[in-house]
Amino acid sequence: MTVVFEPVTDSANITATAAIDFENENVTEEQQEVVMRELQLDGGFVVPGSNAFGQNFRDYEKESLRKAIVEEFYRKNHINQTYEFAKQKQEQYEKLDNAVMSIWECCKLLNEYVDESDPDLDEPQIEHLLQTAEAIRRDYPDEDWLHLTALIHDLGKVLLHPSFGAQPQWAVVGDTFPLGCAFDESIVHHHFFKENPDNQNPALKTKLGVYTENCGLDKVTMSWGHDEYMYLVARGSNTTLPPAGLFIIRFHSFYALHRSGSYTYLMNDEDKEMLKWLKVFNKYDLYSKSKVRINLEEVKPYYLSLIQKYFPEKLKW
Repeated sequence: MTVVFEPVTDSANITATAAIDFENENVTEEQQEVVMRELQLDGGFVVPGSNAFGQNFRDYEKESLRKAIVEEFYRKNHINQTYEFAKQKQEQYEKLDNAVMSIWECCKLLNEYVDESDPDLDEPQIEHLLQTAEAIRRDYPDEDWLHLTALIHDLGKVLLHPSFGAQPQWAVVGDTFPLGCAFDESIVHHHFFKENPDNQNPALKTKLGVYTENCGLDKVTMSWGHDEYMYLVARGSNTTLPPAGLFIIRFHSFYALHRSGSYTYLMNDEDKEMLKWLKVFNKYDLYSKSKVRINLEEVKPYYLSLIQKYFPEKLKW
């Protein structure tokens, strides 16, 4: 058996990468113990070797039709996502006056859409939600709030629907990043920011920009999209999800932070605690994508019970 891990950071902030072949006679018992301990801490999730297209996950350089679609998406996204644009969208959508419907009704709406920013999957969004939720449920059976967070984390993509303004994909999906300060080079397709108007504004080009060090991510304006919208919906519904659930919803696409370690100077102590759960969630969000379908009718009663536990019957959207 070969077990492969992404880099992980333990409580002592020591980064370790493990790729151990248990059938190799040169592997020591101590190495095996380290891997198994990391498996236990990481929920036992083993990272697959390739995505639904047989390629590496988040490979933005592999030549393919999918690559061209994703690259054009990020060109539009990075040119148009400005500090002023995000502020305007937040003000528009935080009114929550687009619809009144249940969580499950929203899940069904997502059957119509495929995420153009995703190089790893071209299935309708409901498939990804169920794959993520079921993978976490298997490894973290006692954390039902995390199962539900996985199911609903992408529901903000209903912004693509005509009832919600039929927003363009560049204003709904893709990696998110802070606005009002310099664009970090760890952001995918960073070169497209050259044409972003904020890149010409001296006040928004510095490391901190409009922020102060360790101000807290709750004070930061993020690029507008489904993460921010679903966070506003969940918060506005008075959900009883724990703060870590809301943190995951709002920042699950913030790859520059939870994958590259950028922008940590904007975080406060509370953010650092909740980041631990976001990193757990991210592995399932990214690596559970596949062509394997989940039996919707079989799992539906369980998720309906969680929705009833943590949310009102109807939500304002």
